[in-house]
Amino acid sequence: MVIRKFIIAGNWKMNMTPTEAEKLVKELKETCNRKDVDVVFCVPAIDLLPVRLLVDGTNIFVGAENMYSEDKGAYTGEISAPMLVDSGISFVILGHSERREYFHETNQDINKKVLKAFEYNITPIMCVGESLAQREEGITLHWIREQVKEGLEGVTKEQVASMVIAYEPIWAIGTGKTATTEQAQEICKAIRDYVAELYDQDTADTLRIQYGGSVNGKNAAELFAQPDIDGGLVGGASLKPEFAEIVNFDA
Repeated sequence: MVIRKFIIAGNWKMNMTPTEAEKLVKELKETCNRKDVDVVFCVPAIDLLPVRLLVDGTNIFVGAENMYSEDKGAYTGEISAPMLVDSGISFVILGHSERREYFHETNQDINKKVLKAFEYNITPIMCVGESLAQREEGITLHWIREQVKEGLEGVTKEQVASMVIAYEPIWAIGTGKTATTEQAQEICKAIRDYVAELYDQDTADTLRIQYGGSVNGKNAAELFAQPDIDGGLVGGASLKPEFAEIVNFDA
C-alpha cells in the first residue's frame, strides 16, 4: 500500500503586498512548520523571493501561482521557469479555474506549462474542475477527464507520480459553498482511476490529489480523511491565521 504525504498549499491569488506578506508569513511560519505534511505558500510573483527568504530554515515550501511556457523572450509581464528556479521556488499552480476563465487558458496551454515545469524540476499543481452548469448538466466526469488527459499529454508516468492534481469545483471557490465530503471523494477517486487508465495503478496510487474549494479549519480534517484526498489547495483561509488550523489537522 502506497502512503502518500499530505500536501496543503495556500493560494494567495492577487493579495498581499510584500509588506503585508512579511507580516503574515512571520505569523504563519511558526504555526505551519509541520514536518509530516508538505506545506506550500503559493504567492504573487512580487512576493516570491521575500517569502522564500522568510521561510528559509523551515519545512515550508514556496510556490508560484502561474508561469509561462517559454524560458525567456518578449512576453511582457510573464514569469519563466528559470526565474522561479533561480529564486528557490519548488511548486507552481497551473490551470487554476481563474486562469482558465479570465485569461482563456486552454488545456493545451496548461500542458505546455506542465511540461516546462518538469523540464526545470518544479512540481506542478495542475488544477481541474467543473462549473455549476457543467455539474447540473451531468458532464462533470467527462469534463474533468478531458482536462486531465489533455493536461498530461506527453507527461511520463514517473513525472505524473511526482506531481499534484488539485480538484477544485469552480462553484465552491470563494462562494462559501463546499462540495460534500462524498462529492469531493467521488471526483478525486475518479481522477485517480482515470490516471490508472492512462498510465498504471502504481502511478495513480502515488499521485497526490488535493481538494480545493472553501477548505477551512472546520472541514479540513473530514475532507483529508478521505482515501483519495491528499490535502488541500486553500484560497481565502490561507490569508488568515486560520490556515494554521488547516495545516495542523489531525491526520
